[in-house]
Amino acid sequence: MPSVKEPLLKLAKQGTLSDYVTVVAWSPDGTIAASSAAGEVMLLQSEETNLLQSANSKSVDCLAFSKDGQFLAAGGQDGGVNIWQLNAGELIASLKNARAWVDQMAWSPSSNLLAFSLGRFVQVWDADQREIAATLDFAESSVLNINWHPNGQGLTVGGYQGVKIWNPQDWDDDPYMMSVDSASLAIAWSPDGKYLASGNLDRTITVLEWNNPHPWIMRGFPGKIRRLAWSQALTKTGAPLLASASAECIVVWEKHPDVSRAWEGRVIERHTEVVQAITFQPNTFLLASASEDGCVCLWHKAKSIAQNLSGAPDGFSCLAWHPQGHQLAAGGNNGEILIWSPSQRGQGFGRR
Repeated sequence: MPSVKEPLLKLAKQGTLSDYVTVVAWSPDGTIAASSAAGEVMLLQSEETNLLQSANSKSVDCLAFSKDGQFLAAGGQDGGVNIWQLNAGELIASLKNARAWVDQMAWSPSSNLLAFSLGRFVQVWDADQREIAATLDFAESSVLNINWHPNGQGLTVGGYQGVKIWNPQDWDDDPYMMSVDSASLAIAWSPDGKYLASGNLDRTITVLEWNNPHPWIMRGFPGKIRRLAWSQALTKTGAPLLASASAECIVVWEKHPDVSRAWEGRVIERHTEVVQAITFQPNTFLLASASEDGCVCLWHKAKSIAQNLSGAPDGFSCLAWHPQGHQLAAGGNNGEILIWSPSQRGQGFGRR
């Protein structure tokens, strides 16, 4: 593994939006989409940029590509959801929802189903049929997070008092419920679908092993759990690593070989302000974190600093790895979009 003095990544490309970048997302073919608090939606391709939506003073808060990269969806402050069919280069749907703020969105990993939040409801839009397939009532609160099981067979929704999982084969069936004592703010499935993690308002994390009715509870964080990320790579116990972000603190959890000791956490420290995003490089234990302190940190084996990246002096807001892991994109509070690629010395940086 290269030392700190031998950079893993170098800046390869950059762009700018007119306000802070709310989301950066990669398509399967390596196209980057970025959105802003001013309402812009931009595509950054290899040699050009394409502004799909101009600034309109209404924030775009969620942005997602479909599993095959054919569709891009965006939602935000105006309550609308816009869906573009990228190979045709056109806007194919504009779903208007008065008095709603769409701030959660996720495409199914196995079909062209888009789930998005509408207050305490979730709507599911079928891109093949071009129609709403389901409207689901979370009931207890506004929807705070949306995710899908990795095989697409469970739509997972977080909010007050826990997480609900609906079966796409029968939307009318009662959802499975994982209870928490406060509210579930962040939810994440491990890539193998074996573990479901919920980051909670009461400064706890709940981890459920699927088909085990007794979840683990992690405590002792400095604030609410804002972000969760699982590694695709597995440890010697056969389980992935789980990273969590609370305030400026990152804790990495590893399953202990002794079943009675459950998960053990280690704190990794460098950031001085709130951590806005954490994500593992695909198929490795290299963890990237982005903070309002203006630093993106790369953590070797999710333990020690391998490199510090800069370029957004007033803070970073979002972060995403290329699906193959060979590029890293980040957004900044002043509209900066930064894409890093491996430096010549860091060509082997993807090793665990």
